[in-house]
Amino acid sequence: MTELKKTPLYDVYKEHGAKTIDFGGWDLPVQFSSIKEEHEAVRTKAGLFDVSHMGEIEVKGKDSLAYLQKMMTNDVSKLKDGGAQYTAMCYPDGGTVDDLLVYKKADEDYLLVVNASNIEKDFDWLKSHAIEEVEVTNISESIAQLAIQGPVAEKVLQKLTSTDLSEIKFFKFKENVEINGVSALVSRTGYTGEDGFEIYCQQEDAVKLWNTLLEAGKEDGLVPCGLGSRDTLRFEAKLALYGQELSKDITPIEAGIGFAVKTNKEEDFFGKEVLKEQKENGAPRSIVGIEMIDKGIPRHGYEVFVGEEQIGEVTTGTQSPTLKKNVGLALLKKEFTEFDTEVEVQVRKKRLKAKVVKAPFYQRPKN
Repeated sequence: MTELKKTPLYDVYKEHGAKTIDFGGWDLPVQFSSIKEEHEAVRTKAGLFDVSHMGEIEVKGKDSLAYLQKMMTNDVSKLKDGGAQYTAMCYPDGGTVDDLLVYKKADEDYLLVVNASNIEKDFDWLKSHAIEEVEVTNISESIAQLAIQGPVAEKVLQKLTSTDLSEIKFFKFKENVEINGVSALVSRTGYTGEDGFEIYCQQEDAVKLWNTLLEAGKEDGLVPCGLGSRDTLRFEAKLALYGQELSKDITPIEAGIGFAVKTNKEEDFFGKEVLKEQKENGAPRSIVGIEMIDKGIPRHGYEVFVGEEQIGEVTTGTQSPTLKKNVGLALLKKEFTEFDTEVEVQVRKKRLKAKVVKAPFYQRPKN
């Protein structure tokens, strides 16, 4: 049995009573107190996540933009220095290699942030299509990433830096931000549906940064959070998770992230023809929200039926901590995706009634 990988913060988890699990080959905290408490803290105050398992890949060189335009579904040419962009990488058949963030540091200097379970696969895919004048480097093992998320995230982080964080707008970032003596890249991004920041630093600075942030945020209700609440938070906000809403068999259009697919850009990219067809004429399946009518929880992989026909399956489901309802996301055949369509979810040996509803289930109140 291979030993699980650990982030630089592994030894700190115990101090906070974390319960850890195997997550894609990493030994990571699923919760510190309880999933519901941590979820509530992020929605109302703030939570701190260790996301150092995520991957970081540098793309440098004078043909970087042309290369990224070929590899990414979004239009990377729209990025300005200090900007971040959500995108996907696809196979020629439109299936998804990964969803990721692209950070533009300068004209010939980009940082890609990829999903932990896909680091090697993504790096191999990128390397196998690399062109001259482009250097692709996996720097994941030298970088740690923390995410501070929630309504008071800016207030807490601002205590520790002289950089005016209000100047970092949504999907923008600044480099070389000093946070209590630690130099970091700080971006206004996240995976919870709340305001907040993702902070990238050298691995050796991670423990100091974690402890400093928790100390600074104590009076404002900042708590350490695990993967459990990260999942319920992103699920309520209908943020796709690779391996569930996205996969090599699910296109970005089917997954509902068509906004990150720009089939009108001049450059060819992998999967463009299939994705263009789906954008123009509709995908054969799409991710929708479902709400249980009968008592039961729709879980990942549960089959969904109308009559005797299987029309899809649940990609994610739980009891929503915010709504207190049993809800899910499901990938269904197009003709069954109208709101209020009644469906049945196979929960163990029973088929339970549910209906198609609007998602996301939660949207952050506008200021």
